[in-house]
Amino acid sequence: MAEAEIEINGGVVVYEFVGPDDGEVVVLTPGGRFSKDQGGVHELAFALAEGGKRVLLWDRPNCGRSDIQLYGRSESHMRAQTIGTLVQALGIEQVVAAGGSGGARDSILFTLLYPELVTKLATWHIVGGVFSSMSLAGVYIMNEIRTVRASGIEGVIKMKGVAGSWSELVAANPRNAERLRAIGAEEFERVMYRWFDAYIPKANESIPGVPDWEFEQIKVPTLIIRGGANDIDHPRRTSLEVHSLIKGSRLVEPPWPEDAWEQAVVTAHAGNGSLFDPWVHAAPVLLDFIDGKPAGTPTILTD
Repeated sequence: MAEAEIEINGGVVVYEFVGPDDGEVVVLTPGGRFSKDQGGVHELAFALAEGGKRVLLWDRPNCGRSDIQLYGRSESHMRAQTIGTLVQALGIEQVVAAGGSGGARDSILFTLLYPELVTKLATWHIVGGVFSSMSLAGVYIMNEIRTVRASGIEGVIKMKGVAGSWSELVAANPRNAERLRAIGAEEFERVMYRWFDAYIPKANESIPGVPDWEFEQIKVPTLIIRGGANDIDHPRRTSLEVHSLIKGSRLVEPPWPEDAWEQAVVTAHAGNGSLFDPWVHAAPVLLDFIDGKPAGTPTILTD
C-alpha cells in the first residue's frame, strides 16, 4: 500500500501498510525521532510480511513527514495516544504492538493505555537507567529549552542537531513551521518542561516516564529481547527489570551480536548505515512469538 495521511488529534499522521491485506496486523514503531523510512525499519517490516503479517508503519508526531504535535504527559504518552486513535480510525480491531528503543517505550504505553487493542507486545533495545535517561533529556529536551528561551520559536524552527531535529521536520513537512509558530514560545517551553520530567531518573521508574506499578496492568503475552551487555543506551539491566515487572513475560537473548548497537552507532556516525540495521535479524523470533510457537530451550543468563 502506498503512503496515506490521516488527521489524528489535530495533526496529520503519515502511515503505510506492508504485507498481505488479510495478515495479522503488527504496529512497528522505531525509536528516537526517526521516521518509518529510517534504514532497518522497512527491512524488518518486509521480513515480517514474508511471514504473513500485515505491518503498519507510521511516522509518529515529531517524526518524518507527520505533523509536529505537543501535548500529553510525555512525548511517548502522546505517541501512544496517537497510535491508539490511529488504529481505531483505521477500523482495526486488534494489533500486535512491536517496537525498539523509544518505540519500545511507545509500545509499552500504547499497551497500557489501550489494552483492548493489543493482543501481544514485543520490545527490544529498551531505554532505562541514569545515563540513558539523562542522555535523552539532553538530546530531545534541554537544548530545546535553551533555544526557545534565547531565540524564541523562530530559533526552534531553525534548530539543527540529531536526526529528527525541528529544522529537519520543517524541511520534510513545511507546514510544521506554521504549526510551531501557532504553538508559540511560551507553550513550547511549557511542554518541554513537562516532557523533561519523564527523563529525570526516579527510583520507581525502570523506564522513563512509566512508574513501575503501571506494568502490572499489562496482561497480554509479552516478548522482551535482552539489552546488550555493554549497551549504555539500552542497558541489559533495564530489560531484566521490565521482564520482572511484566508477569509471564518472555525474556530472550538478542538475535544479533552482543555489541550490535555499539557497532551500529559507529557505522551510522560514519554515514555508512543506520542504527536500526540489525533489527531485521529479530524477524524469526518475532514471528515465532506472534504465532505462538514455543521458545525452545531457554538460555541461562550469566554475568
